[in-house]
Amino acid sequence: MSSRPEYDTEAPRPELSVNPLFTREPVRIPRDRFPRAELDPQVAYQLVHDELLLDGNPRLNLATFVTTWMEPEATRLATESLIKNMIDRDEYPRTADLENRCVRMLAGLWHAPDARQAPGCSTSGSSEACMLGGLALKRRWQHARRAAGLSTERPNIVMGINTQVCWQKFADYWDVEARLVPMEGDRFHLSGPAAVEHCDENTIGLVAILGSTFDGSYEPVADICAALDELHDRTGWDIQVHVDAASGGMVAPFCDPDLVWDFRLPRVASINVSGHKYGLVSPGLGWVVWRAADALPEDLVFRVNYLGGEMPTFSLTFSRPGSQVVAQYYNFLRLGFDGYRRVQRYSREVAQALAGRIAELGPFRLLTRGGELPVLAVALHEQITAYSVFDVSLELRKSGWIVPAYTFPEHRTDLAVLRIVVRNGFSHDLADLLLGDLRRALGRLERQAGPVHGPESASFAHGAGRGPDRG
Repeated sequence: MSSRPEYDTEAPRPELSVNPLFTREPVRIPRDRFPRAELDPQVAYQLVHDELLLDGNPRLNLATFVTTWMEPEATRLATESLIKNMIDRDEYPRTADLENRCVRMLAGLWHAPDARQAPGCSTSGSSEACMLGGLALKRRWQHARRAAGLSTERPNIVMGINTQVCWQKFADYWDVEARLVPMEGDRFHLSGPAAVEHCDENTIGLVAILGSTFDGSYEPVADICAALDELHDRTGWDIQVHVDAASGGMVAPFCDPDLVWDFRLPRVASINVSGHKYGLVSPGLGWVVWRAADALPEDLVFRVNYLGGEMPTFSLTFSRPGSQVVAQYYNFLRLGFDGYRRVQRYSREVAQALAGRIAELGPFRLLTRGGELPVLAVALHEQITAYSVFDVSLELRKSGWIVPAYTFPEHRTDLAVLRIVVRNGFSHDLADLLLGDLRRALGRLERQAGPVHGPESASFAHGAGRGPDRG
């Protein structure tokens, strides 16, 4: 019996009717099963291209932190490198060396004691980078406990409830209890005193967020480390910190150079960043760097043959294109420190100006004003009863803007906000257009008798109710 699928005997399925202006044959094509015959490449391209037109406009997507524009030269280099497998370091030694250079550049940017010796690697995104940072914390804790003749059962990791869902995944996948510090009142992220209350001898590490996805604020990493220093003096518990700097790691060094949050703090063991966010590379690219070789346990590192020698590698993924790493190195060379400072300061300038103008509209109160990450989170004043932030979000979509509305987590589920992320490419001119559409939306919404939409209408996923998506 032939193993070829007998399509003619299947139940009817939805099919796509092809525009005769560009079709050859056939004129109808199944959507969700293999066509019987090949298609002309132009027809196949046009079919996919036309369907993707129904996606939102990335430049108007103010929900995402992810880069939506790169310079043509960076895009060209990335396209040329799509067919290079990042894991094949011996076949593509130059691409591998670009990755190592980027690690050293980030280690220097974040004040590692010896930037040339600090271990690190590229990843498929910050979620993978966080997994690696968490694994290193757990393994170091296990080694220390075993050396002291103590149990390695019941490990836990402490973090604010505003952390991204990848940290919950880390805890679930690697059998670590996630101890989540809830929000309280106007404290929307982790603090030193709140953090140490959740620590004990089984705490493998603490996660501090440089740029909360809920409101764009920085967690006080230095204060958290100071609180852990005091805890160590009292108890002997030596708890290390991983800084999830997915966004802030490429903002704070340029806009807030005097802010101490990085390897200048001895308790900071590792840092991750998303190259595809404020690193200005299209998705998906992350980076993780450890302060020194002793922060990354040797038994987690694999050695591969590289040009007659050994190259250490530590990642969860295997095959992936070298394109994003190449684009990242291009950006580092092309912009340099001054260029990144110019780009990030401009984004902050746009965010702060937009925040001020939104506040002047009247209905909104600002939780953040773009003074840390170029992000603003706004809630409605209590006296606004005709509409909700969810109504505002859906009304703006009619003009093409994607502005997410969502509620905060435990213990502030009563707080619903709109969040606007300003990235490279979002200019003062686009901010003017957004503000104009917002004014018109409010004019329409004010005629309502009451809110029409609530949290159930939000299309913005928070990931198990723990934090807005990485994107």
